[in-house]
Order: sequence, then C-alpha cells, then structure tokens
Amino acid sequence: MAYTTINDPSAHFQTVIWTGNGSSRSITNDGTSNLQPDLVWTKKRNAVQNHCVTDSNRGLGNILFPDVTDTESATQLLTAFDSDGFSINTNALINENSETYVGWQWKANGGSTSSNSDGNITSTVQANATAGFSIVTYTGNGTDGHTVGHGLSGEWDVVILKNRDVNDYWTVSATGTNQVLLLHDNVNQANHSTAYMTKSSGVIGLVGAGDLSMVNGSGEKYVAYVFKQVKGYSRFGNYKGNGASDGAFVYTGFRPSWVMAKRTDGTGNWMMFDTTRDTFNPMDSYVVAHSNQAEADFNFVDFLSNGFKLRHTSSHMNGDATYFYMAFAEHPFVSSRGVPITAR
Repeated sequence: MAYTTINDPSAHFQTVIWTGNGSSRSITNDGTSNLQPDLVWTKKRNAVQNHCVTDSNRGLGNILFPDVTDTESATQLLTAFDSDGFSINTNALINENSETYVGWQWKANGGSTSSNSDGNITSTVQANATAGFSIVTYTGNGTDGHTVGHGLSGEWDVVILKNRDVNDYWTVSATGTNQVLLLHDNVNQANHSTAYMTKSSGVIGLVGAGDLSMVNGSGEKYVAYVFKQVKGYSRFGNYKGNGASDGAFVYTGFRPSWVMAKRTDGTGNWMMFDTTRDTFNPMDSYVVAHSNQAEADFNFVDFLSNGFKLRHTSSHMNGDATYFYMAFAEHPFVSSRGVPITAR
C-alpha cells in the first residue's frame, strides 16, 4: 500500500469551476484546505477558446496559451492570487457572462521567489518541496548543454517548458532523453527531438540538437513548470492500453483528482479529466489540452480509490498503444498513519 506525507492534497492542488457574470469577482476554492495558487490554468468549457496560464513568477499581467505556440501575451485575467483562490477581471477569456469555466491550480511558494545558481544559468525559482512542484523562469544564454536550477531535490520527473519571447513549441519531457511531447500538438513522442531536457540532480539540462531557441536561445525568456513525483499525491509515468472495453487499469496509489493523458507512439489527444467537473464515474467530461475546442463528453475512464480504469477502446486513451500520464490526488489510498481511506 502507498503511504504518503500529504494527507490533504487540496492544500497543494485544486480544481474550481464557475459561471461568468461579466463583473470583477473572486473565485473561491472549496477544498478542505485553503489554497493560494501560484499556477492557474483556465479554460472556457462551453465554447471554443484558448487555454490560458497565469503564474506568480511571470506576474498577473502575463498569460500563455498551452494550445498554441504563441509568445507570452501582456493580457491580465487574474487580478490577485488570494488565500483561498484567485480574483478575476471581466475579460471574456475568463469571465464572460453566462459562460462556464474551469481552473486548475497548483501551489508553489506563495509567490515568494529566490535566485538559483545551481546551473550554468541563474534562474528565478519558487518551489514547493512538499508537493514536488516548482516554477522556474530564466533567460537563455544560447549555449547548448547548459543547465538551469529547478529548486527541487534530486532529479525532476516532468518538465513543461515554453519560450516566452518567440512563437515556439511547448516541450514536455518525462524521460530526460531526446524524446519530447508537444503540449500544443497531438503528434507522437518520437517526431520532435530537435531540442530536449536532460536529468541531473537539481538542474534541467538544456539541449538544442536542432532548435536551441526551444529551450535556451540567447537573451530569450523562458518558463518551466517542474514536477517531481510524491508518493500518495502525484504520479507520472506510462501505461499500455489494451484496446478493450474492459480497459487497462493504471495504479497511482491514490484516488485521482485530475488526470491528463497522451498517446506517445502515435497521434492522440491530450485528454484532461477531473473530479470537480465530474463528481462520479464515469469521468466523461473531457477537455483537450492542445485544442481550443469546448468541453465534450464520452465515457473514457473511471477514477478509483487507488488509480484509474479505462472504459473504452478509443485510441486517445486505451488503444493497443503506449500513453504518458500525469495524475494528482483527491485523497491518498492510505494515510500517513497507514490507515486506508475509503473512496466515495
């Protein structure tokens, strides 16, 4: 059984939904713990619209769009990171009257950053060591193979990285090799290895085999969201689909609150599910991370007390193929005291 150091995952990750009213307002979390987020990823659910990301390293006045390669936009959607959520303005990207929205939130260090010189490049970091998450910003120096510190102990497990100054790829690495996925695209893992990240203790290696601008262009600004697996709270890895309606089971050691999955050996959507938009199985309300399309429904997956179970033969989640996934807990399967927690 999986023991954990985090009995209440809502202290570090929460999902919130709301209906826009066209007036400045606060969006309040309803988890058991108050959460002041440092990374907020939002999406309009009922209509076509870009995904939007705001974080407390880059500041409230800057957003990125995970579904496109566009540069950072000097557009403000959030007006504050609050002690129990966040406040928003009247921009239609986040608060159009009668439109529905979802926001996924991760806590780093309450907006308190520090300078990190563990790598060749000095970075600005805020890290949540307990939950294995850090936000890293840096300016590239144009040198292939140089490194940047991420503020977490040991090696990272997943890095999502974007050039803020140039229209360029969102690179997602979990291997620490030349195999990367693209958050803004549904292509397979092997097709884009011109730039990638390597693993070493405390740092991200920045390799530009053919396109250094993706990870370390000279004078260009970058942001990296860095994740390190924490037992009973987060799990990142791969699973093999079976192409059957009695689909593959993926063990996480906790009941998931949020899952994102992507086929690695072929084209397939970045599928996003959470227990706030769907409060019971099947988890059929999905958002596609690389697309601006509206939320759709399909019976893909069940969230169980210790993992998730695929319920359809769709190649997006459960073909005879391999898949990468990221999962965060609603609650652990077993508490830090070794007591099983009953899933609802």
